[in-house]
Amino acid sequence: MDRDDLRAAVSNDMTRTIDELSRLVRIPSIAFPDYETAPVRSSAETTAEILEAAGFTGVRVIELPDGVEHPAVFGEAKGPEGAPTILLYAHHDVQPEGPVEEWTTPPFEPSVRDGRIYGRGTSDDKCGIVMHAAALRAWAGKPPVTVKVIVEGEEEASTAHLDFVIGAHEKLLAADAVGVADGGNWRTGVPAIGTSMRGVVDCRVTVRTLDLAVHSGSFGGAVPDALTSLARMLATLHDDDGNVAIEGLRSWPWEGVEMTEEELREEAPVRPGVRLIGSGTIAERLWSKPAVSVLGIDAPRVREASNQLVPVATAKVSLRIPPEQDADEAMGLLTKHLEEHAPWGVETHVDRGEGGAGMRVASDGPAFAGMLRAMEAAYGRPAVQSGSGGSIPLVPVLSRTFPKAEILVYGASDEKSQYHSIDESVDLGDLQRAVLAEAFLFAELANG
Repeated sequence: MDRDDLRAAVSNDMTRTIDELSRLVRIPSIAFPDYETAPVRSSAETTAEILEAAGFTGVRVIELPDGVEHPAVFGEAKGPEGAPTILLYAHHDVQPEGPVEEWTTPPFEPSVRDGRIYGRGTSDDKCGIVMHAAALRAWAGKPPVTVKVIVEGEEEASTAHLDFVIGAHEKLLAADAVGVADGGNWRTGVPAIGTSMRGVVDCRVTVRTLDLAVHSGSFGGAVPDALTSLARMLATLHDDDGNVAIEGLRSWPWEGVEMTEEELREEAPVRPGVRLIGSGTIAERLWSKPAVSVLGIDAPRVREASNQLVPVATAKVSLRIPPEQDADEAMGLLTKHLEEHAPWGVETHVDRGEGGAGMRVASDGPAFAGMLRAMEAAYGRPAVQSGSGGSIPLVPVLSRTFPKAEILVYGASDEKSQYHSIDESVDLGDLQRAVLAEAFLFAELANG
């Protein structure tokens, strides 16, 4: 098929692509602890149905060990004998919906407005699933390369089973190139391919000062409360300029595309009077330097607070680490910092969470060059090579398992997608262009 045929096929198929994305978004497949597992299984089964209907064969649900009900899905479409193989990736689990009342429309009821489809998972990452299905359909199920697909079921919640999903299925997933559709575009209509991503570690730190709550008037002024103690500890994570103050963490210069403060403020969006934190270029702060954030605190809520000293308080701390920082080393440095900065001798306990490594992606291979050509043809403009401040823990595992395979990170989301937040969305035009780029990529790989 030539490019004009593929363009027509993708365009004519968009109604189905949108319908399939809507079908997936209606399933609240949250793989976090304390959430029902039935929707995650339903999402896996629906993913399998969509892939099989697109022309993938041997579609199967991959069960996780230990009775974990967050299955992955595999499928394959064989190309001509001797053709290269590409492994495509996406994940079907999603972030929790957050405050439902702040969504313009319900998070699990997909809604199309002004050329975008809204709903939890529209951009992260159920659009990746329908991209893979639509790209294969553009070739009428007969691609010029062998196409494999693996769709993970707990990317947002855990890295515990990555080695099983990939390592235990090494022969099944073996490929010459890997297309990770969990990235995004630089701006709406401006394609991007990722060249680096930060890693992440997190922990829960608990501070205790008393065996039980006591009267704040009788004992305040002499006995420290846990919440104030925790606040002082957390304040030491940054210096006065907002740079990460955890000793031993590294950073690297950024040599790719730059971002202006105005672009960042618009994309975030940052409130007018809030100053940006840290030093160095915006790109360095987002992609090649560490960043630490307090994600939540367990303590009495204001409406439940009374005149007593809080005896115990807990915070969840997340540390994004530069692409070449060792995750275990970073976890140790974070733990050490918190323990050493506990004020007034308060009891401190740090529970280490899971860690995910970052990495730099090689950009000098033939598949990478082919994807740049495919993106330019699909979008009508050259692709930007950008970094990712977020993490895709699977990518380093894939790179370690298949060291000769080129990794390509891309996707359909853009600066307006608001993934992990309210009113998550994906631009339908970019979804169509992303499908087309992936369909073009198959031809680029077949041509060497």
